[in-house]
Amino acid sequence: MKFILDIFLSLILIVILALPMVFIGLIVKLTSKGPALHWSDRVGKDCIIFKMPKFRTMVLGTPQLATHLMDEPDNFHTPIGKFLRKYSFDELPQIFCIFNGRMSLVGPRPALFNQKDLIELREKKGVNSLRPGITGLAQVNGRDEMTIPVKVGYDEEYLMESSVKLDIYILWLTFLKVLKKEGVSH
Repeated sequence: MKFILDIFLSLILIVILALPMVFIGLIVKLTSKGPALHWSDRVGKDCIIFKMPKFRTMVLGTPQLATHLMDEPDNFHTPIGKFLRKYSFDELPQIFCIFNGRMSLVGPRPALFNQKDLIELREKKGVNSLRPGITGLAQVNGRDEMTIPVKVGYDEEYLMESSVKLDIYILWLTFLKVLKKEGVSH
């Protein structure tokens, strides 16, 4: 049921957001050198690596690290990068990963391929059996502001209690958090 809902909702979102995504892509392209999209290697369901698109918010040559691990990440933002991240507009291209089945609307955020501590703890807790999501229980409870064990605790809670009702609740909270710009530190 969740998979069918993800495909259906992502198709609707693609249609609704196509024009804004083209506009954002053009602005990214016009304000900085390089492509509009950044493709990063992410860990998906069952630890399978996949390419995840985001609108590029960092300059070319930025190290492939989680932002919280970077020294002075603000030095790497493109002219509109911080704005895109603050309002989560950089995440919009991930809708295509939902449509192709690599991601879900709700689930644990996909780890970067080199976040070994996060990947290993999720593997130990069984969280890697889930399709990663654009948003999840950890995102609505702190996003960038929590330690890896706390984040994985929320991911494990989602694994144990996942339901359509919980997904709707998480999507609603995500909408509110994005509007208020809560939990974004980079």
